[in-house]
Amino acid sequence: MNAARRAISALGELLVTAGVIVLLFGAYELWGTGLYTAAQQDNLRAALNQSWAAASSAATPTQGPSPSPGTSTTPPVKAPVFDITQVPIGSGLAVLRIPRFGADYQKVIVQGVGVEDLKRGPGHYPGSAFPGDIGNFVVSGHRTTYGAPFNRIDELKPGDPIVVQTATDWFVYRVTSSEVVPPTATDVINPVPHHGNEQPTKALLTLTTCNPKYSASQRLIVYAELDQRRPVADGPPDVLAKG
Repeated sequence: MNAARRAISALGELLVTAGVIVLLFGAYELWGTGLYTAAQQDNLRAALNQSWAAASSAATPTQGPSPSPGTSTTPPVKAPVFDITQVPIGSGLAVLRIPRFGADYQKVIVQGVGVEDLKRGPGHYPGSAFPGDIGNFVVSGHRTTYGAPFNRIDELKPGDPIVVQTATDWFVYRVTSSEVVPPTATDVINPVPHHGNEQPTKALLTLTTCNPKYSASQRLIVYAELDQRRPVADGPPDVLAKG
């Protein structure tokens, strides 16, 4: 009997320990990964702002003194302009805002959709269109871990604005529809979703994430179409002021 009690007691302790480990792992998955992503987003935002500021300075003409007649001049060295098409994998390329989720919702979009890229924030599919371009600008993001940037995209309704800021422009997309597809439905990232050979004529945005929450058995897809393009110099679009 004593041996049986000891065995039951030891089993109970093992189960309690296992339960604590599972709880700690779950807490890390939900909150610990979010802390990591928040720090990465801060770094990406700082680097992006610095690059944009340098590009803005390079684009601003400076008025210097007129050279004397007959004096040769050396043309000024221009700082490199921010080229969104040359952003390396893992770096920030734009900022995503979704007014329905509040004024504080601002996510730096990372170039790339690899495992490490998506730990840093929502990622742009390399090879898909860039913001504002004709074609399909595809962005994927986590729904429950690593900051869960797309946790609430199931709440988006047709007509809702989705705003993307680049170094030079604000792009306002409007949600057109959404659907749930199997993970094998990779044609959602085609230039014209679900149409392999069709040439695009519109600037589209597609958001992709796992579905349902805490599962990867399906994909939730939200589609949007470009509604407005506004130079950054003109200030944020009205949909952000209202948000």
